[in-house]
Amino acid sequence: MSTSEFDGLRPPEATGPRGGKRRKRRRGAGGGGDGSREMPMVPDAEFSSYYGRPVVKPAPWSHEIAAYLFLGGLAGGSGLLAAGAQLTGRPTLRRNARLSALAAVGLSGAALVMDLGRPERFLNMMRTVKPTSPMNMGTWILSAFGTGTGIATVAEIDRLSAARLPLGPLRAALRAAEAPAGLAAALFGPLLAAYTAMLLSDTATPTWNAARHELPFVFVGSAALAAGGLAMITTPAAETVPARRLALLGAAAELVATKVMHHRMDPVAAEPLHRGRSGRMLRWSHALTIAGGAGTALGGHHRGVAAASGLALMASSALTRFGVFDAGIASARDPRYTVEPQKNRLAARRQAGITHDSITTAR
Repeated sequence: MSTSEFDGLRPPEATGPRGGKRRKRRRGAGGGGDGSREMPMVPDAEFSSYYGRPVVKPAPWSHEIAAYLFLGGLAGGSGLLAAGAQLTGRPTLRRNARLSALAAVGLSGAALVMDLGRPERFLNMMRTVKPTSPMNMGTWILSAFGTGTGIATVAEIDRLSAARLPLGPLRAALRAAEAPAGLAAALFGPLLAAYTAMLLSDTATPTWNAARHELPFVFVGSAALAAGGLAMITTPAAETVPARRLALLGAAAELVATKVMHHRMDPVAAEPLHRGRSGRMLRWSHALTIAGGAGTALGGHHRGVAAASGLALMASSALTRFGVFDAGIASARDPRYTVEPQKNRLAARRQAGITHDSITTAR
């Protein structure tokens, strides 16, 4: 018996008076039977998996990793902003951005170690350099950024304490290394903000993998607006012009990249970004980005408005990271988000005429 994708549209067969099925009439017999109303013997497929297990194993990460995504982006953006303040002669903004970068990178490292369970696992990643591993390269980026921003921030702390730190002859070397270290941190800052997106999208998690082309731009924009927002909170408005510009640029980049990402993703793979807890977080993130950007553009020169706008932008960045993280975990747990996008990609290849390779075969 043959079946087709239209079998489910056929009416049920009539039954006899004893509950049995009537025999089909031959072609041309009375009653209009045409011999084409066989019912499928296999029921419609349901999205289930072997013993209820997911098709794709969810990433074994807790929300410490989501916090690491946010704090790493905040640190990277703050390091870049500190270098800009260093080059344009804004000492208060430079100091606050460096302190923010050091605090954020320290907390992000702590969150990463908490998820790993043992600190030596982080050190084990540094035994080799593996460019094909986003996690390995991220470890080196985090370490390089932390070293640069650490040196620059220690110099700031020594200056704040009126040279009371017990540095001795190292003080002269610290002063000489301060400016190059700050610029090195700025060099690794964007990489620190972007590599976490590659870390997520390099997995087989359906939603993360489907967003692999645009997610780095979303995360970099999110990092920029968070760093600018934090500087607007901690720094007087007279020195926050670069921070406000960075926040506005980051807000625009995140909104555009998010729009393009949702448009280009498979609609099924994008569903977790719109549903459930992750959908609520991302909707709030979108609203806070618009509100914080508007406040920054219209009233950022007022300290109170700038602080409120900066807080909204920081909350938006955190919700973006946590929302994307939760959406990916949800997509891995439901087999539908693995199976349906695969079927859609297969159908698209067949429609494009690709029917004789290792993936697609002719019908």
